[in-house]
Amino acid sequence: MTQFLLAFVAFIALHSIPAVPKIRGALIGWMGHGSYIAGYSVVSTAALAWLFLSALSLDYVEIWQPRPWQAWPAFVLSPIGLFLVLAGLFSRNPFSISFRKGGEADAIVAVTRHPVLWGFLCWSVGHVPANGDLRSLLLFGGFAAFSAGGLFMLEKRARRSLGPAWPAVSAQTSVIPFAAAINGKSKFTVDMPMAAAALCAAALLVWLLGGGHAVLVGADPLLFLGA
Repeated sequence: MTQFLLAFVAFIALHSIPAVPKIRGALIGWMGHGSYIAGYSVVSTAALAWLFLSALSLDYVEIWQPRPWQAWPAFVLSPIGLFLVLAGLFSRNPFSISFRKGGEADAIVAVTRHPVLWGFLCWSVGHVPANGDLRSLLLFGGFAAFSAGGLFMLEKRARRSLGPAWPAVSAQTSVIPFAAAINGKSKFTVDMPMAAAALCAAALLVWLLGGGHAVLVGADPLLFLGA
C-alpha cells in the first residue's frame, strides 16, 4: 500500500506542480516547448506505469460481487474518454490542457472547455463498477476524483490567464460537455483533430471487442459479459 500511495502522490504532483504558470513557464523557457512536451510525456507515462504496477501488487480485497451489466460502462465510456483525451490534446485550446498553443480554438472547445480531463473522468468512472475490489476502487476512484478536481483548477486558471477577454470567449463554450451547443451558444462542428480522435476511439472499440483487453491486462470483459 505504501508504494501505491507514493506512486499516486507522485502522479498528482507531476500533474499539479507543472500546471502552475510560473513553474511551467520556467521549464519551457529552459527546455523549449517541444522538449518540454516530449519530456513531460515520457515522465507522465512512466509515472502512470508505476501507479498501475503498484496497484496490481496490492492484495485482492472484494467489496462487491461482479455482475455482467457492470462491464458495460467501461465498454461505452472508454472509447468516449479516448476520443476526448486525444481531441483535447491535439486541438488548440486556450482554456485547458493541449499540446498546441496559439491561434483560434479548435472545434472540440465547442463541446467542452476541458476535454482531456473529461476524457480521463469518463475512462475512470467507467471502470469503477466493473472492478469491485479495493485496489481498483482506490485506483479508478482516485483518477476520477483527481480529474473532477482538475476541472475546477483549470477553470480558475483559464479565468485568470484570459482576464478581460474571459466573458466573451467563455460564452461560446461550457465546462459541461455539449451544454453550450444545447443552449445555442456554440455550433458543433468536426475538424481534423476530432476526426482523427474519433477513428482512434473506433479502433479502441474494435480492439476491445477483439479481446485486446485480455492481452493487455489478462482480464477479458467479453467473457464477463457472456459474449
